[in-house]
Amino acid sequence: MPDAAGVALGIDLGTSGVRAAVLDGAGNVLAVTGTRFAGLGAADAPSVWWRALAHTLGALQARLSLRDVRSVTVDGTSGTLIAIDAAGAAIGPASMYHARADDDAVPARIDAIAPPDSAARGVGSPLGRAVELARRPGVRTILHQADWIAGRLRGRFDATDANNALKTGGDPDTLAWPDWVAEAGLAPALLPAIHLPGAALGPVGAEGLAAGLSPGAVVHAGTTDGCASFLATGADRAGDAVTALGSTLVVKLLSDVRIDAPSYGIYSHRIGGRYLVGGASNSGGAVLLVLFGVDRLAALTAGLRPDMPTGLDYYPLLRAGERFPVSDPAFQPRLEPRPADDGVFFQGVLEGMAMIEATGYARLEQLGATALRSVRTVGGGAANAGWTALRQARIGVPFLPSRSEDACVGAAFLGLYGGTAARLPDRAA
Repeated sequence: MPDAAGVALGIDLGTSGVRAAVLDGAGNVLAVTGTRFAGLGAADAPSVWWRALAHTLGALQARLSLRDVRSVTVDGTSGTLIAIDAAGAAIGPASMYHARADDDAVPARIDAIAPPDSAARGVGSPLGRAVELARRPGVRTILHQADWIAGRLRGRFDATDANNALKTGGDPDTLAWPDWVAEAGLAPALLPAIHLPGAALGPVGAEGLAAGLSPGAVVHAGTTDGCASFLATGADRAGDAVTALGSTLVVKLLSDVRIDAPSYGIYSHRIGGRYLVGGASNSGGAVLLVLFGVDRLAALTAGLRPDMPTGLDYYPLLRAGERFPVSDPAFQPRLEPRPADDGVFFQGVLEGMAMIEATGYARLEQLGATALRSVRTVGGGAANAGWTALRQARIGVPFLPSRSEDACVGAAFLGLYGGTAARLPDRAA
């Protein structure tokens, strides 16, 4: 990446703790540390998030001076929401990302009025939970997790970003709340203004200064944890993609074209002048653990022969139902015939997952996304050289190393380079 003035602080609010990274002006990581919520209180208590952040910033202060920081950017778990009063204090616990609205009529009303391609639709709609939060006594504003932490650092609670706002109904292109959000039951006065991820919001306030930041530090609009994790890898050009090999298999592609296909679980986050599109299969590491057990994976991996395909045609799922690249709740797993040799069976399963990944990227291109040009890999499967070879043979594009897997590093990149450029910055040499 090109040189840039100042030092950047990135903060990642996850489901189990806080992590923070400090980058120099060239994007090099100077320090990363974190604090888990465990022992501090419940993960849905916003005060716990703040205490964990304070501890994390204190740990960074012991290693380097935060007075040099010029940009501060926060990412948070997508769909985690809180209600605050006029003073910025949280009213009750947060509504966590995995929760559902208590009143089934709320998401049903949203589904009836929201555009067919809106990410705010569905039984788990964050907008539906925001409508319910707005009913708490004394509510002044509804915020996303990252918004509230950034707001405390600024001393103002009037801003969100296009990525966090997407599932709450925000339009990433107009940076506005559509009229139908009000029709769903959420008054516009309760919602913060939407900014591009990385856009400068304003200087730190009293709590930011007390945390060790200087008056010259500027808080920038943040993003979701998923988008920040993508940026941390160094993927920054149209056609760059990241595959996450965790319990499920998730693909994300940076595209010049916005793609929204809710039937496949695909929607687009705005990143600079482009869009981050992707989908998640029900296949992935969870299938491997059930079929083979964690203790056998290393030995089976050692026996992989990527140069000798098995010819097996598997679609590895734990149960019926697939989201992407096939959208079919009745879609059946395909794991027969099973050879007597578990090593051959293991390789066949990995070949099936490689096929799903390749088909996923092909599906995005079929729907109009920018053609795939490279893949980076994160998650537990990233270190499996045999699986990587199987995947690369199937996908047929260069596989590049990930610069980092820390979402806080991606958040820091946003603040370092801003969110208004027509494209993301080039990678560092």
